[in-house]
Amino acid sequence: MAPRLRNCWRTPVFFEGARRIRGAHAVRNGVLGCLLSACLPLALGEQSAGRPGMDVGSVLGGQAVEGFRVAEHARPFSFPDDHAPHPAFRSEWWYLTAHLEDDGGRPIGVQFTLFRQALAPPQALADEADSAWRTEQVWMAHLAIGAESTGHLASERFARGALGLAGAQGAPFAAWLDDWRLESIGPDFFPLRLTASLRRGEGGADAPAVTLDLEFVSERAPVPQGENGLSRKSERAGNASHYYSLTRLDGRGAVTIDGRKQSISGLGWLDREWSTSALDPGQTGWDWFALHLDDGRDLMVYRIRRDDGSVDAASAGVIVDGAGGRRVLARDDWVLEPLEFWQDERAGRWPVTWRLAIPGEEIAGVVRAVIPDSLNRLAVRYWEGMVCLDGAASGLVGGCGYLELTGYSDG
Repeated sequence: MAPRLRNCWRTPVFFEGARRIRGAHAVRNGVLGCLLSACLPLALGEQSAGRPGMDVGSVLGGQAVEGFRVAEHARPFSFPDDHAPHPAFRSEWWYLTAHLEDDGGRPIGVQFTLFRQALAPPQALADEADSAWRTEQVWMAHLAIGAESTGHLASERFARGALGLAGAQGAPFAAWLDDWRLESIGPDFFPLRLTASLRRGEGGADAPAVTLDLEFVSERAPVPQGENGLSRKSERAGNASHYYSLTRLDGRGAVTIDGRKQSISGLGWLDREWSTSALDPGQTGWDWFALHLDDGRDLMVYRIRRDDGSVDAASAGVIVDGAGGRRVLARDDWVLEPLEFWQDERAGRWPVTWRLAIPGEEIAGVVRAVIPDSLNRLAVRYWEGMVCLDGAASGLVGGCGYLELTGYSDG
């Protein structure tokens, strides 16, 4: 799962400005930010403390846009093509999280996400592509790092899909925005290399400079989510995504914090989704867990919350065993109960400790956040951080991974 953007491309001044812009990277010189300001401040907000970002639940909604494809039926994935963009759909993302440790056993979390949002259906600008500066796509990247020495740091960048400023490709695989890059090292998909950095102050006023250089490998094939890769978000036809995951990536490399380099290693999870539709009215957010269990299994469960406090029937999950076999989990196959909350500076209460149980799978225990303040105070405001499942109290399996929470902030 990943936060998605409002279909603000329909704003005429935004559409004209975005496709005619002749500036460079928005973070570098602000030109893109100025021309996108007709829409993005309304749909996304800003990172600065003076102008708060939007809560994810408040920017979801609406129906499929005419001219885009919608995810209606399961279809087989094809690689390397499906590692690449799907411009016939309005939105998609490449979503990597990693729960790592340094040589002293101290946890370090990494999130890198690249979002693509179409300004218009593919054919809308096809007859006007007379300039290399014209584009149908806007890209947004998030980078977040959590560590004992730094706390939770998060930053974002925006770019147009023109002149190589941002983009993705399938073979050889690469997904990038500026110098934040996730890419294949050789002709095969694996190994993957993530190189990215937060400049001093980019993750907050007093944030240190941080540089990442990580490699990931995997022996497990991509796992289709939902109904053979079709992940339904509600009962409404077309309100779904094409969704697959690489659930257990062995990662190792280095992090450099203010000039001090440390070796780190651990496990990562890569999600891929593309779709056109959004959440139904009445769906306010979700709680998404991706855990690497100590017995070699991988677990993903998410619950979609409704504004009346209930959990939507479209909530789902999957258990992947060591051989790559999967068991799809329906809403009634698991129990999630929030136990403790962390409150942000705007009185948003985020559940950071949970009771989790999956009867019949020897999975039961308490899931706790490693860094309670893992809030991404970005254009889209959401919580994303390391968690660990403690099953020792009941003599069952434990594990660690990531938790994503949306819809708990007042914006």
